[in-house]
Amino acid sequence: MYQILLSTIATALLALHPSTNNQKTITSDPIKKKETKVTVYTTAENSNLRLTQTAVLNFSAYGQPFETEPAVFVDPNKKFQTFLGVGGAITDASAEVFAKLPKNKQQELLEKYYDVNKGIGFSIARTNIHSCDFSSDSYTYVKENDTELKSFSVAHDQQYRIPLIKQAIAAAGGKLPMFVSPWSPPGWMKDNKDMLHGGKLLPAYYQSWANYYIKFIKTYQEIGIPIWALSVQNEPMAKQTWESCNYTAEEETNFIKNYLGPTLVKSGLGDKKLIAWDHNRDLLYQRASAVLNDPAAAKYVWGIGFHWYESWTGGGNIYDNVARVHEAFPNTHLMFTEGCVEKFDATRIKEWRYGELYGRSMINDFNNGTVAWNDWNILLDEKGGPNHVGNFCYAPVHANTKTGELTYLNSFYYIGHFSKFIRPGAKRIISSASRGQILTTAFQNTNGSIVVVVMNPSNDTIPYHMSIGNKAVAVSSLPHSIQTLVIE
Repeated sequence: MYQILLSTIATALLALHPSTNNQKTITSDPIKKKETKVTVYTTAENSNLRLTQTAVLNFSAYGQPFETEPAVFVDPNKKFQTFLGVGGAITDASAEVFAKLPKNKQQELLEKYYDVNKGIGFSIARTNIHSCDFSSDSYTYVKENDTELKSFSVAHDQQYRIPLIKQAIAAAGGKLPMFVSPWSPPGWMKDNKDMLHGGKLLPAYYQSWANYYIKFIKTYQEIGIPIWALSVQNEPMAKQTWESCNYTAEEETNFIKNYLGPTLVKSGLGDKKLIAWDHNRDLLYQRASAVLNDPAAAKYVWGIGFHWYESWTGGGNIYDNVARVHEAFPNTHLMFTEGCVEKFDATRIKEWRYGELYGRSMINDFNNGTVAWNDWNILLDEKGGPNHVGNFCYAPVHANTKTGELTYLNSFYYIGHFSKFIRPGAKRIISSASRGQILTTAFQNTNGSIVVVVMNPSNDTIPYHMSIGNKAVAVSSLPHSIQTLVIE
């Protein structure tokens, strides 16, 4: 049986790793080869370990485990969704803070985020269509009542945001798929005549607003920023003190099928990936089913986006709702589009639970079918801003704009345990833990390497075996830690 398993794995790996590739060709099961190794990287509380290589291990024979013996079972034969990437949002706030940094710190940040060797290898990004709460002011790209959009200009973005996006693309090796989202139409297009405080897009401006997306995408692409995807509306069920606009499921479906979808196609942008919902997991299934059960709307929709803020409103982290959408609509892509810790307090910036929040979310979301995971602001200042309505939040990196120093939160390293090692094109595979204290997910990269992430949010050191077939390595998981095991 073991020989059959080895043969099957070897065939799959060979198909993913042809000899024309510049990397070393796999000709047999990596676990059987003498040079196969497992490199362990660790981040742990109460230590200096931050994405630190802590072990290089070799497989040995492993039989039936006992119930008293913690284990993580990995099965590369079972493959699921294709991984697109991990990234973060380049907002006005991030760009304004970045511009205040010394040149050497700017370079450091770019390398830390976007260089896969020197940093954590972010491979996707998001940005806002005109202003959001994480802008220093509220603004649009057109003059009042310009329904034909003749005055459309992104000159505002040329000062900070566009230069940072271009540098991020360069730091990522020249390719950084970008998706874009609006927080609100211009106030004059809405029933409350205000970009802020919710309100609804007036039907008379549906077409003008659809044209606005086209103008933005084409303008950004003309200045050298390719746009990969767009969402219909950021948080369409939230009435916020900042830029916000509300759509019921019926209204969003109608706007997609009668205006935004057809307008993208007619404008030659039908290849852009359209993302519906872009809000919390709590109403995820309701909105997804409403949109996707309408064939006229569904034909334009590539994916369903979601956030994690339901846990802030008493709903808890409803990870199962992600699985329900994946089960019901397996051909629709699921994408985590935004998350951060709110209510910034500089005295609590080192709390370990923030990183664990990211790790828990990423593992559960990937295991439930998510193809990409995008954080909120990549950088904020020492106050958790700038933010024009005082909605100050945490980011994985904060800058002291007076000294130029950068502070990397443990969330930065938790995210990096995924983004640095799991690369675009990877396939999720089975990783199953025998203990409830252990959270795990695994992927196989296109070069054949296997990446297993193991998170231990408990107060205990947990020794465990990571096994594939009848081979295993013995690993120790420190309290409140996350590990990435790379098998190559």
